[in-house]
Amino acid sequence: MVQSQFTLSELGLNSMVSLCYSMPMIHKVVQFFDKLEDKIRIRLSHKPILYSIIGGIGIVLFWKGVWETAEYFPILHGPASVVLGTVILLMTGLMVSFFIGDSIIISGFKKEKKLADKTESEVAMESNRIDDIEHELEEIKDELDDIQKHTHKSRGIL
Repeated sequence: MVQSQFTLSELGLNSMVSLCYSMPMIHKVVQFFDKLEDKIRIRLSHKPILYSIIGGIGIVLFWKGVWETAEYFPILHGPASVVLGTVILLMTGLMVSFFIGDSIIISGFKKEKKLADKTESEVAMESNRIDDIEHELEEIKDELDDIQKHTHKSRGIL
């Protein structure tokens, strides 16, 4: 048996070997936390107030950590942090959806008024129109059921 003259670190393979060993470990850790999250979410969904308190604490602690970490980098103070944050939000598509919201954008495309700007009669009229559409859909469903029954009878399926 021939022994190698070089060590793993001399060949630059030390990090590759540790990466290969850690990938299954990372997968196991992710899988563990995924299952744990499912179990906790299912349990807490039955206690919404407790769920919101725990979630709120988690969010506050997360942003506290982000804030304190950013303080280690002097370049992230003042305007630079605003610029970097804006760029990140724009690149990820979160800027508009977070600060404005999808429903406001969609209502703008439809040229609708905000709910707060609508008069009581406009809201009532819109509600009546929705009721009419629901009634029409029920009639269409009933007609389709009748057609389906008639088709089945004529084919002798029933």
